Amino acid sequence: MSLMDDDKPQKKAAHEIGSDLSLLSVDELKARVELLKTEIARLEAEATKKASGRIAAESLFRS
Repeated sequence: MSLMDDDKPQKKAAHEIGSDLSLLSVDELKARVELLKTEIARLEAEATKKASGRIAAESLFRS
């Protein structure tokens, strides 16, 4: 990372865990739920991918 990266404004997260939800509308809450569902699916897919790779590596070394 260079010094130039420190000058860039940080992108605000679309949702911060534990943030105050009282000021959000129903539509905003539903949008965040969909965003989080998409992120959960992405995380689960990556975990499955990594687990498959690990199983393949373990079976290769057991042979």
